[in-house]
Amino acid sequence: MTEPVTYEQTAGVATITMDDGKVNVMSPTMLAGLADAFARARADGAVTILTGRSAVFSAGYDMAVFDRPIEEIAATIRTGGELVEQILSHPLPVIAACNGHAVAQGAFVLLACDVRIGVRGGARIGLNEVAIGLTIPHYGVEVARHQLSPVWFDHATLTGTLYTPDEAATAGFLHELVDTSALEDIARDHARRLADLDMAAHAGTKARVRRAALDAIRQGLAEEFG
Repeated sequence: MTEPVTYEQTAGVATITMDDGKVNVMSPTMLAGLADAFARARADGAVTILTGRSAVFSAGYDMAVFDRPIEEIAATIRTGGELVEQILSHPLPVIAACNGHAVAQGAFVLLACDVRIGVRGGARIGLNEVAIGLTIPHYGVEVARHQLSPVWFDHATLTGTLYTPDEAATAGFLHELVDTSALEDIARDHARRLADLDMAAHAGTKARVRRAALDAIRQGLAEEFG
């Protein structure tokens, strides 16, 4: 079976691609692959582009996980929260090239990235947990609180709405919308620009800007999962 996460690094820019052949569900294998890839990007000192396959960034957790014993469910969600914390605290720039749908855990991973570029068209982006009978975990609440526009935070978390790309940009899920054909080139343009930053200053500023959110995520993980 092909691994669902690939890592490529060229000229100081790492590209992490999610591709499980379907909708890039956040299975334990996908989560582990992403954690390893981001650790590798950190070791390489590379600016990172995170993207998906075809018209899907990620559809969120593999719902089959929720039919398993409670211990397995909790372990998977905790791992998902740790991944969000890992990306949000990553000391180097992270660009999301969101090529399509980003739902639930897929949207939390999207929100953990520094620069979020989406594509015009029929994708849906949002947090639909309350529509499918799930309570948003603390880490999801906190990354959404930190990144979404304040006037959209309650709407996004409490109504289960899946937004169009234009609506998602207004709410704060995305910073920029481009044509699908231009996504890769524009993401690389951002990566080259961000590679010129002083990385020590970037990391130090990120730690300060996100301290409250990261502290809340870490506390929530400890309280929710022990």
